Amino acid sequence: MIRELVLHTNSKGVEIALLENKKLVEYHLDVNENDGCAAGNIYLGKIKKLNPALNAAFVDIGHDKDAFVHYSDLSPYIKSIKAFSLNARNTAGATSLDNFINEPLIDKDGKIEEIFSKGDLLIFEVAKEAISTKGPRLTCEISFPGRYIVLTPFNTSIGISKKISDEQERQRLTNICEKYKPTGFGIIVRTNAQDISEEELAKNIDLLHKRWIKMSNNMYAQQKPLRLHKEMSKSISIVRDLLNDSFERIITDDEQMLGELKTYIEENIPDKTQLLNLHQSHSPIFEEYDISRQVKTAFGKIVTLKSGAYLIIEHTEALHVVDVNSGPKIKKDIDQDTNAFNINSEAAQEVARQLRLRNIGGIIVIDFIDMKSASYKAKILEIMQEAMKTDKAKHVILPISKFGLMEITRQRVKEQVTIDVAEDIVSNHAKVEEPLQIIDLIYNDLDRLNNHQSKSFLLYVHPFIYAFLKKGTLSFRMKWFSKTNKWIKLVQDSSLRLAEYKLLIQDSGEKAFK
Repeated sequence: MIRELVLHTNSKGVEIALLENKKLVEYHLDVNENDGCAAGNIYLGKIKKLNPALNAAFVDIGHDKDAFVHYSDLSPYIKSIKAFSLNARNTAGATSLDNFINEPLIDKDGKIEEIFSKGDLLIFEVAKEAISTKGPRLTCEISFPGRYIVLTPFNTSIGISKKISDEQERQRLTNICEKYKPTGFGIIVRTNAQDISEEELAKNIDLLHKRWIKMSNNMYAQQKPLRLHKEMSKSISIVRDLLNDSFERIITDDEQMLGELKTYIEENIPDKTQLLNLHQSHSPIFEEYDISRQVKTAFGKIVTLKSGAYLIIEHTEALHVVDVNSGPKIKKDIDQDTNAFNINSEAAQEVARQLRLRNIGGIIVIDFIDMKSASYKAKILEIMQEAMKTDKAKHVILPISKFGLMEITRQRVKEQVTIDVAEDIVSNHAKVEEPLQIIDLIYNDLDRLNNHQSKSFLLYVHPFIYAFLKKGTLSFRMKWFSKTNKWIKLVQDSSLRLAEYKLLIQDSGEKAFK
């Protein structure tokens, strides 16, 4: 499998597309936000309100919505975390756990009011970002994830990924961790640490320990909620978690993003630096890699499959429903049950892709086309399980019921990705009554270029408008060139609305006029 990571920077933030064999499987938007309350961020939070009925507390972390922490999300070492937080706030440089004595562990069935009092200030980590009307969900299981290991304060155990099955390798990794593990910390060894040198693992452990020290120093003399540690950007974290030998390239259209990626890769995976590329074509990066089209076809209510079958995806407050429909193309030379199985097989793979792509979490119910054969039903379960193997989110897949329904539960960590794929008719300047009136607006702007010193321009338009302007033997470009001696290069851009366009100077990429 060939993987490509494509990053497009715009005014909203960074759009991130993960392609597997040229097919879009994940889409993320790393939004430019001031609060930046992302999963993995660590805060000094203040207990605002206790709710004994829920056995939970509401916490002020400086976000516009109060965060929530349930008793079950508290670390067994929560008393140690409270003691360390108090000491770090009152004593400069109190960052080490070398001489720190852990407090007794808490009872897993205890009460929240036995642990917290209103006004307590201590360390929390964001487990789930704010979703809809809910504020962030917190945990006291503090962790610092790296490329090869995860560093966990107060918990001094060493754990090895179950996916590393070779006993000799597991023992080697355990010995390395015992040798370099800082006092008072535990280590979780990730799957991609397999066969990594002792030097690289030691370097990763030291890097994460330095992050803990920096975070602890930020607590000194603080009396209000504060962000202590910011998790790396979504772009970098995707590279950290996914980059392996199957990646063919990482390409971005922003030099600053290229620099950030290069810095991270040179520090952590220097042999992968050659995968980085800067997109320099005039064609938009998402257009060049066919991502804009895939986004628009994948995020609608109806998703069409290659066979002509289609999915209808509906969202409710409690669950998500996927209805599989056969469409008009039914093969008449095979029996109905086999036809249904073939369509359901294709649909199962597309549903698995859609769950990742849209980041759908919670309860998902799939209404497959009815099949009588028990073996066919079992095969559909196997196909779904295989298709979801690459899904990082925790999930449970149940067999098809006697009603023809398959139920899936999938971990919901971040806000579901929703994209409005409908075309509206709003131009750069004013509301347009008919789509083709945009042509008149383009010509009006071109008339303003008569006295411009540049001779060559780029006109970015929606593919529909692009096709119209290219129509005919003597296209509008040739007519315009013969009239003004200025050349207009047309570029189609699916990310633009039907009545949007951009007119740039070709040499500099600047706007033709303000």
